[in-house]
Amino acid sequence: MTAQIIDGKALAEELRQGFKARVEALTAKGHKPGLVVILVGADPASEVYVRNKVNGCLAIGMHSEKITYEASVDQATVLAKIAELNADPNIHGILVQLPLPKHFDEEAVLEAIAADKDVDGFHAENVGALAQGNPRFIPCTPYGVMKMFEKGNVDLTGKEAVVIGRSNIVGKPMALLLINAGATVTVCNSRTKDLKFHTSRADILVAAVGKPKFVTGDMVKPGAVVIDVGINRLPDGKLCGDVDYASCLETAGQITPVPGGVGPMTITMLLANTIEAAERKAAAA
Repeated sequence: MTAQIIDGKALAEELRQGFKARVEALTAKGHKPGLVVILVGADPASEVYVRNKVNGCLAIGMHSEKITYEASVDQATVLAKIAELNADPNIHGILVQLPLPKHFDEEAVLEAIAADKDVDGFHAENVGALAQGNPRFIPCTPYGVMKMFEKGNVDLTGKEAVVIGRSNIVGKPMALLLINAGATVTVCNSRTKDLKFHTSRADILVAAVGKPKFVTGDMVKPGAVVIDVGINRLPDGKLCGDVDYASCLETAGQITPVPGGVGPMTITMLLANTIEAAERKAAAA
């Protein structure tokens, strides 16, 4: 058996085409969706992510801008800019690219973003709403994974789901979304004792552990849906995920590739959250 490949790139493009009409309708009413991305420092990977986010917005007719600071900037300067953007009626989404330099209090910066403009879904108020099963904004990567389940007609009700990874960005919100969808969820990490015991009984396996080719085919239940959130660069410069794709391809029922799987969906759902923020504001106007 060879797994069905879940093509995140194709799904992302399909969704973005649908977003264009929503953006046009909002723009016609004077509510053109606007996203500002703040980048502190010159981390090459972060610069690529930010460029892709801004370009993704512009491609579907949204307003987007990047604000860049030197890595040495003081936190107060960034917080003042966030306060200014919070008050700007033309900006619907504010995103601070992580990680921040070590002298920043990351939590304080994320909490400074108005909860109704927190399109990354990291504000404590939005995390709480997600935990209660009534999310305002869903963190973009887990949101993208849920859309992939929807596209693949994956019924999550009553399924055994295992998430490897416990980050606030992916692991924890992914577990909450699966719980809210009716799955029975186990959250593991790289130090979990007898990890294979857990993964081999999972109908749904989400790997977000940040270790290249960490999940091998012998850890996967035959026919399982395997979602690879990882993106790692090997010594030869090639990209790979947290899943050993070649060995898992023969065991899984459905699987996401790296690249071309979850990655394109993350930015697509950022666009979705920003459009939803603009639609809420337009409805309240």
